[in-house]
Amino acid sequence: MSEDQRMARNVEEPPKSGPAGAARWAAYLDWIRSEISAAVLALTAEEQRASMVPSGWTPVELLSHVLHMEQRWFVWGFLGERVADPWGDWDVDEPWDETVDGRWQVPADVTAEQLAERLEQIGARTREVLTSYSLETLSSPGGRFADDPPSLEWICFHVLAEYARHAGHLDIVVELRPR
Repeated sequence: MSEDQRMARNVEEPPKSGPAGAARWAAYLDWIRSEISAAVLALTAEEQRASMVPSGWTPVELLSHVLHMEQRWFVWGFLGERVADPWGDWDVDEPWDETVDGRWQVPADVTAEQLAERLEQIGARTREVLTSYSLETLSSPGGRFADDPPSLEWICFHVLAEYARHAGHLDIVVELRPR
């Protein structure tokens, strides 16, 4: 990541006296996104692809999941833009099909570094959304939310909550890894 990219976003916990509203949401999303990427990238290549939990997911799969998740909520959900593969982190076309494994998947030729770079690009897009729209703006019709569009602020809450859950999962995996 270039110095210009690093300066364009916050990688520290936002200050208590920082700006409120969309700027605070952008800063918190940057911070947790950065924490997750750094934790996965700090693992060895073998640890990135090893599961330490009964559900079987791996750190690299979690990294893929959060980038697809953020894109689903802000690009497809809020902006209503087509996303080539919104469920690309799942092993089936329909992720909620209970007849199959349903685990997150990452092809063997995709690296954690590539996923972290893509997550950074999605984060830039999220920051763009947060600087371009009021938090009260409802998501666009025709995207992910056809009948009951949430506000941008609601989406921010949801995405931050999902990031927080997964950051906690990753913290446990990092603690459990063999030394």
